[in-house]
Amino acid sequence: MTAPLTPHDPPPPHEDPAEGRPPAHGQSAGDSSVPNPSGYPEHPSEGSSEHPSGHPGGSEYSEHSEYSEPGPELRAELVQASLVAIAVAVSGVLLGLLWLWLAPKVPLVSDGTAVYLKNSEGEDAIGADGVFTLLGLAFGAVSALIVFLLFRHGGIALVIGLAIGGVLASVIAWRLGLWLGPTSDVVAHAKEAGKGVTFDGPLKLGAKGALLAWSVAAMVIHLALTGLFGPRDPEPALPSVARPGAR
Repeated sequence: MTAPLTPHDPPPPHEDPAEGRPPAHGQSAGDSSVPNPSGYPEHPSEGSSEHPSGHPGGSEYSEHSEYSEPGPELRAELVQASLVAIAVAVSGVLLGLLWLWLAPKVPLVSDGTAVYLKNSEGEDAIGADGVFTLLGLAFGAVSALIVFLLFRHGGIALVIGLAIGGVLASVIAWRLGLWLGPTSDVVAHAKEAGKGVTFDGPLKLGAKGALLAWSVAAMVIHLALTGLFGPRDPEPALPSVARPGAR
């Protein structure tokens, strides 16, 4: 008779099934590159976030550091725009002098008790607004042409500089014309001139929208010149396609 087969005892749970096995072919017993016994690749620890750049989050850090400050081209364009705005604003003095010289005078007369317009049907007061507007448009066109010829490769910053400088120049011209023109104290001027004597009324700008004429003309002319005569971007080369049957 044969003895009944007895099952083998299972290995203890703390024993590694891989222990006691001979090392694989071409691998030493003390090799540290043995893969994980679980069969899955080991992941780096959470604390190890070193990158080739030497900073944590290397590529992301380099991108943020690259755009943290404006480039030299942008800084140069901002400097040019600032210079343009200052130069245009200073030229408003010339606009004010021309407006004072070319604007029609408003004749007034006093009868001793009140001041009246000598020519009640005249349009001299409206003419002052028209002269200021026409001068602003002309100065805006000339300033845009000069800026385009000097800075042909300028961008939107130059247009903004022209717009800001045009507004400042118009305000300077307006206040300068009022300051150098006849006094705004009509009663005192009438008493000084005497009864029945014609004198010039103060220079006024009734339509305040004329202060934007310089800026509007400068922006429109500069954008038109840039679109017509500005530098063009090179067109991308089309890939050559081989014809069927060609060798």
